Amino acid sequence: MAKQGYHHGNLRQALVEACLKLIEAKGPTGFTLSEAAREAGVTPAAVYRHFAGREDLIAEAARQGYEIFADLLDFAYDAGRPSVLAAFEKTGRAYLAFARKHPGHYVAMFESGISVQRTPELAAASRRALGVLERAAEALSERIPEDRRPPPQMFAAHVWAMSHGVVELFARGSPGTRSPFPPEDLLESGIGVYLRGLGLIAPDG
Repeated sequence: MAKQGYHHGNLRQALVEACLKLIEAKGPTGFTLSEAAREAGVTPAAVYRHFAGREDLIAEAARQGYEIFADLLDFAYDAGRPSVLAAFEKTGRAYLAFARKHPGHYVAMFESGISVQRTPELAAASRRALGVLERAAEALSERIPEDRRPPPQMFAAHVWAMSHGVVELFARGSPGTRSPFPPEDLLESGIGVYLRGLGLIAPDG
């Protein structure tokens, strides 16, 4: 691809897209800014108009990933329709779908070592995604007697951790972690056990 220097259209987003491709191919620490510039078709000097270093570029990829992630979770939850229980379970499936469809974003968000506090924009996007799970957990928590009700933030964190564990161990092809069950079934059954423990699903429900 020919170098286009400072005249490249929407250079910032072109660099993010290049970053995502390189993350998928080489991991978050396996490429340089010069490689990202080459992938985007611009000179290395042009990169510094938008990003101070590779970590800043990855942070922007992560921010965009969290925005997509939050949108997918929000769409899956669908304001608690058709029921808060069914909607809550759909958010878990959305987590798996995101990891599969957006692997570069997923790695930038969760495996790059970039803190969500690196920029206010990244922190806000991360918080928006967690906020969807917390709203879903709060709606479900209202069905639990107050003396047995976990804080919604804890409830959401448990489900996030369970979803993340299934993705990491079984949905992304990690070596040595083959499962005889589809990741969707593992996650759905795990959430079911958790919700039964809270009394939200009857033992035979």
